[in-house]
Amino acid sequence: MKKIILLFVFLTSLSFDSRKEDAFDVGEWFKFRVHYGFVNAGYATLEVKDATLNNKKVFHVIGKGYTTGMSKFFFNVEDTYESYIDKTSRNPYQYVRKINEGGYTKNQEGFFKPSENKVLVKDYKHKTEKTFSIPPNTQDILSSFYYLRNYPNIDKIKPGDSVLIDMFFDNETTKFRLKYIGREDITTKFGVVSTMVFRPMVQSGRVFKEQESLTIWITNDENKLPVRIKASLAVGSLKADLDSYKGLQHPLTIKKKK
Repeated sequence: MKKIILLFVFLTSLSFDSRKEDAFDVGEWFKFRVHYGFVNAGYATLEVKDATLNNKKVFHVIGKGYTTGMSKFFFNVEDTYESYIDKTSRNPYQYVRKINEGGYTKNQEGFFKPSENKVLVKDYKHKTEKTFSIPPNTQDILSSFYYLRNYPNIDKIKPGDSVLIDMFFDNETTKFRLKYIGREDITTKFGVVSTMVFRPMVQSGRVFKEQESLTIWITNDENKLPVRIKASLAVGSLKADLDSYKGLQHPLTIKKKK
């Protein structure tokens, strides 16, 4: 179970909107039910709130992941990720990472300095501070969600094309690449939904079977919400489905209701 909730929170960050109007706003909240094999492993949520940081109005994004039921007894997960995002540029000012995965813990904050292309990471568990150089417009794990949801010209993407961004995570910047597969109608808890299908390129080996082990289905409407995620892991498989939502900026488009 270790890193499964982290993986989910990261994957839910991969959404797009080709329109000028924002795909989200304060008050948006949604929850995923996560399955590991045939077991209901837990839930993950994302929420957008209003906040003020250094006298600036910002989006405060909060992501939580936790195990439930029998999974909690075998491997307890309680993860919280937060990001404070500029409302205009969609670039992050600060992130928070507090995790407890079966006794493995982290307690960190990152402070971005856009004018210097640097990020200061404070590790409260180990009582350390380190500064890292980053490329312009680098995102953290949660700000990637909102940055990509308003990504320009995504309507022109063709099967086989990819989108790349710089993302800072675990004290390093990586080039994240998301490959577009095509469109597909899928049956969800809410009915039949038209989706765009993507595959993020991941590192094969310890966690995933191969580079294209993940598949993500994202609503083909103004919201561009992830509605399904599947992953072939080195051991077992993972599936996550949208379970509930509220406060969407646009009505969720359902082609055929249940």
